[in-house]
Amino acid sequence: MNESVRCLVPGCGDAVAPDAPLGLCGEHLMTAAEWVGRRDGVADVLPTPCLLCGSRLGVRWPSGWLCAVCEWRHGEPVDGELPPPRVDVVYYLRFRDRVKIGTSARPRQRLRAIRHDELLAFERGDRSVERRRHAQFAAERFGGSEWFARTDVLDAHIAALSDGVDDPWDLFARWTSEAFARQG
Repeated sequence: MNESVRCLVPGCGDAVAPDAPLGLCGEHLMTAAEWVGRRDGVADVLPTPCLLCGSRLGVRWPSGWLCAVCEWRHGEPVDGELPPPRVDVVYYLRFRDRVKIGTSARPRQRLRAIRHDELLAFERGDRSVERRRHAQFAAERFGGSEWFARTDVLDAHIAALSDGVDDPWDLFARWTSEAFARQG
């Protein structure tokens, strides 16, 4: 904005800050930003990694920090006396031009044991969901295995699962955090 333009706040009279998106001086822009931060939180790096999911991204509120991935309150201990919650997922792995549809309650451990190029998506569910997916995509299935040919219909299903999800592990972390919260 032009330096000759003055702040819109009545009685201020200071010049509008250079490149300001609104007709406000620097001081009033900072006041507005602080107000928005109190209302919406401010994304920032957590002081230490989240104890639950390991993320470094957080949201700072006047009342404290939340992990931006799993929403665990920063600083709250994970109760070591509680057993970890069981979170069953159906996973979709790509290896070359094939997709494996499997399930696990411990996907990190399971996926380390399977040769794959990419984790495509997670879907909340157990063996019954996995069986439904195997039946749904039976025409694409390689024999009696858990491997399937990539087709438009399978790719569309995976795309729907991953819509709005940058990283499937973030989704798994949120589900795990929610399960911890339900444990009390």
